[in-house]
Amino acid sequence: MKAYKYLTCLALAVTSLSACTDLDENLYSEIGSNNYFNTRDDVIAMAFRSFEHGYWTIVPRFRINELPADQLIIPRRDGSWDDGGVWRQFHYHTWTPDISRHVHDEWDSQFAGIAQANFAIDRFNELDPKKFDFQEDEWNALKMQNRVLRCWYYLRLLDAFRNVPFCISYDDPSQNTLSQVPPEKIFNFIEKELTDAIPLLYKKNSLGSGSQYANMWTQAGAAALLVRLYLNAKEYIGVDRLADCEKVAQDIVDGVYGEYKVADRWDAPFDSDNDSCDELIFFFSGSCNYTSWHYNQLYNWGVPSYSELFFDDAKVKHGGHNGEFVCSPSYDPTGNLYDFKLGMTIQKFRKYPGDVRLKKYKNLGGGKREGMFLFGYLEYMQNGIPRKLKAPEMPYELCIRDAVGQFHYKKEGQWLTSPESNMTTGDYNSGWYTVKYPMYSNNDPGAGESDFAEIRLPEIIYALAECKLRRGDDKEAGKLLNSVRRRYYPSDKHKEVLYQPEGNITLDLDEMLDEWGREFLAEGRRRIDLIRFDKFNKGTWWDKQPDADDHTKIYPVPRVQITTNAALKQNPGYK
Repeated sequence: MKAYKYLTCLALAVTSLSACTDLDENLYSEIGSNNYFNTRDDVIAMAFRSFEHGYWTIVPRFRINELPADQLIIPRRDGSWDDGGVWRQFHYHTWTPDISRHVHDEWDSQFAGIAQANFAIDRFNELDPKKFDFQEDEWNALKMQNRVLRCWYYLRLLDAFRNVPFCISYDDPSQNTLSQVPPEKIFNFIEKELTDAIPLLYKKNSLGSGSQYANMWTQAGAAALLVRLYLNAKEYIGVDRLADCEKVAQDIVDGVYGEYKVADRWDAPFDSDNDSCDELIFFFSGSCNYTSWHYNQLYNWGVPSYSELFFDDAKVKHGGHNGEFVCSPSYDPTGNLYDFKLGMTIQKFRKYPGDVRLKKYKNLGGGKREGMFLFGYLEYMQNGIPRKLKAPEMPYELCIRDAVGQFHYKKEGQWLTSPESNMTTGDYNSGWYTVKYPMYSNNDPGAGESDFAEIRLPEIIYALAECKLRRGDDKEAGKLLNSVRRRYYPSDKHKEVLYQPEGNITLDLDEMLDEWGREFLAEGRRRIDLIRFDKFNKGTWWDKQPDADDHTKIYPVPRVQITTNAALKQNPGYK
């Protein structure tokens, strides 16, 4: 194969990325593939190189999808977490083409991943499987991995930017474009690639066998990407594809693409042994002290600084904690409940009594925990003395509440006299913290061992329910949601917390959006759900008024890309 100095896809990823991706190239006039691949393991390693990069890219995706939405915020606290106002730009939808590296990283990292996938795809087109002792089904499933992963990257570019270049070859730049193509071209490409790949991928034929499919696209995983594509097609290309979404989602639920099952415990898909959880359709394998991007650069930062004292999970295993994002408040600083229809993150959980997720997080030992939130005082023992966690910059004891204000030394139950509350008036007591993945003690063998759940069966069930609801079948939609929701509530509460016809709750589109938020809080998807329900630009939530227009439904092409590639045009609405 020829090595080109200016590979088109890499030209689109010119800014520096995380250390996990090295874009430096060694230039050779002629490099033969046979020099690279001498064993079966060489081929397998090549096939999965881009998966590690893909795992890292969940970090910028999380921030660009959660922070401009209604559930999570990063307010300024005691002089920190201002960062030049970037988090306010996300919150207020006032970003420009110069906005933070997180938008840049989403663009750059997706094209870097596509380039890596293209390299593998081109190699599979020239390698002989017999030389490496691959059976036909093994070879087909292996060579399809990067074609599906490339679709995952392109789907994210379509979601964030809509108008992007098209790159499908590492070896042949003539197949690629430096300029943007219409969103329909990307959409149709993703659809065909996934449809072609599904029959050639492995199928998970029995429950309890999920661990063998770590970092691997199966038939159900590829079909799940079709569900994501079709569910949002109206936004992506202006065409309603909900009927197709419903068909594929129903097939996944019915086991056409493999055997999956909703877990009995709410935390099972996030626990240290979640690779064996039948709810997971696709997951990136993480391991403590090796690769664990969702801990080290994401969820570790969603709990207060010095939380290692509370969790007993000192830096040797989990890394540090930094108190970055918290839940959008339900109360003003005087203790009065807001009346926003959106946001009100914790209040939406409180709406239905008995939700086990609302318990304060606690390590129970032996790979067990309870609760999904941190609030109130965070107490721990040190040298036999009971202590309470303190703020990192001022010596007040944390008393975390569902409000944003400068509470500082206020005790539990004490409130402020002024209702003023915005992105600049917070402290470290402002907003409940989310603990989706367990922060087990160092003494627990499961500490930091959870894999990252990229696609869970409930996502498919909720997409199917939304499709049915939008065509008027609220009862079947309710049953589908109940099949997941019942695990969160005591059985004696089911009548008052489940949707009709199995419970008393009426399901409508507003409730459907709320339920998407409860089930997938802090999983990096909230922005597109608000957009699909026409709330992202028109909605009102804490410290957020409706936008003047809807151009922020998609992000701008980062300015650095515009200045280095004259073929690119800026997205509408951005100067």
